[in-house]
Amino acid sequence: MSVEINNESGLELELDEASLQRLAAFVLDALHVHPQTELGVSLVDEAAIEQLHLQWMDEPGPTDVLSFPMDELRPGRPDAPTPVGLLGDVVICPQVAEVQAEAAGHDTATEIRVLLTHGMLHLLGFDHATPDEEAEMFGLQRDLLLGFAAQERGHRGHGRGGR
Repeated sequence: MSVEINNESGLELELDEASLQRLAAFVLDALHVHPQTELGVSLVDEAAIEQLHLQWMDEPGPTDVLSFPMDELRPGRPDAPTPVGLLGDVVICPQVAEVQAEAAGHDTATEIRVLLTHGMLHLLGFDHATPDEEAEMFGLQRDLLLGFAAQERGHRGHGRGGR
């Protein structure tokens, strides 16, 4: 899988690119997306995301995350992964994420992981326009983030005994 991460936000993040790449790989693997699928992730400042938000959504002001699908890939199944393709791009604004993280009571790195997962789910066709869609998407998002966190703890905590 090819995940290209560009930090154009001007901020030094407390989250390393390798962590974002591992999260993206985890999400794609969990949803049975072909391992050679390409994904772009850009971290941009408020001015850049505000411009994209206005251009593509016709909504003023900065936002937290935008998704730009390419090949309209959908989740596969264990016996039938998606074909190889270009998943698309996720654009995240760390400055907006920082404000949201404070409001949510967690750190900015956690919020950026939430936004990356959310953006990837949008690229894979999930939406939250109706209550049923919202329940499905946010439930899957939560499960993916919990699964990734457990995997990360497992890699860091070999030999310490776990739950």
